[in-house]
Amino acid sequence: MPGITNGQVVAGGNGAGNRSDQLDYPSGQVVAGNNGEGTALNQLAYPFHLFVDRDQSIFIPDASNYRVVKWMVGASEGLLVAGDNGQGDDANQTNWPVSAIVDEMGTLYIAEWGNHRVTRWFKGAKSGIVIIGEQEFGDETTRLNYPIQLAFDRQGNLYVVDTDNQRVQKFAIDKSSCNTN
Repeated sequence: MPGITNGQVVAGGNGAGNRSDQLDYPSGQVVAGNNGEGTALNQLAYPFHLFVDRDQSIFIPDASNYRVVKWMVGASEGLLVAGDNGQGDDANQTNWPVSAIVDEMGTLYIAEWGNHRVTRWFKGAKSGIVIIGEQEFGDETTRLNYPIQLAFDRQGNLYVVDTDNQRVQKFAIDKSSCNTN
């Protein structure tokens, strides 16, 4: 928010200990993976990012497996939602997916590090559509050079961290052509 100069500590910040306002070697709960590196749906290989939707499902770009998986609350394995057809630039493939987000209609957006692009996958689709970038990197505003993170603002604009171009780009996404079939 404009004008804010201080943040608020929400956990810890008061040294190690066991008071209610301290953390002392806190334990996490595994919610995805933990079965070693691999290709099975209960395994991950170089997950870089995660996105949690309204239902608390976790979307994970599984970079070295060239796919995005969705882990629902309490699941023992993920569901394939994009890729898993080997590394490549075909519509049904990804190349080092490193960030994934889902919009209010359930459409998945993936930043592909290796393809220098952002793809859109409609819910249930077997292939994606390139909406930003191309397989070859570049510094024009229509190209990306190792995109690494995605975010939406409240107006539905898509922000892309364009790593090797040393910039963040904002794109107005046309959702009029989006369908949920």
